[in-house]
Amino acid sequence: MKITEALLAEHVVFHNLFDYVEDAVPKLKTLAEVKTLARLLGSMLETHSRVEDQLLIEPLEPSFSHMGQAENFHAEHEEIEVDLARLRTTRVLREAKRCLLKAVLASRKHFDKEERIVFPLAERQLSAKSLAVLGKRWEEQRTIPD
Repeated sequence: MKITEALLAEHVVFHNLFDYVEDAVPKLKTLAEVKTLARLLGSMLETHSRVEDQLLIEPLEPSFSHMGQAENFHAEHEEIEVDLARLRTTRVLREAKRCLLKAVLASRKHFDKEERIVFPLAERQLSAKSLAVLGKRWEEQRTIPD
């Protein structure tokens, strides 16, 4: 499996999670509920982003710099992290909900950009063999040790 296929499959899972969060948040009654959902999302995003950065973004960094997009992609990650961090410190339910939904919206936009720009760029810039090797590294990082 190519790294682009693996990461796109993860994106499908995230899009379903984003749908769930957007549906659930307005119905949540307590700050603890919102923060629990945010911790789940944040943990999943952190793992996905770390792997994506290591296996796909780093090899493409020169292309992003040439396109003037390197700082933009990193800034988008930071925006999501800031919203989730703000949520962790707030004691106001309405603010927590706003931060979580803002993080989801920013994540959707970021994922869309990756799907439209990053993945096609990787398919053009990296050889099929390189994409497969990176896919194998993704699989190894996702394998649960016995």
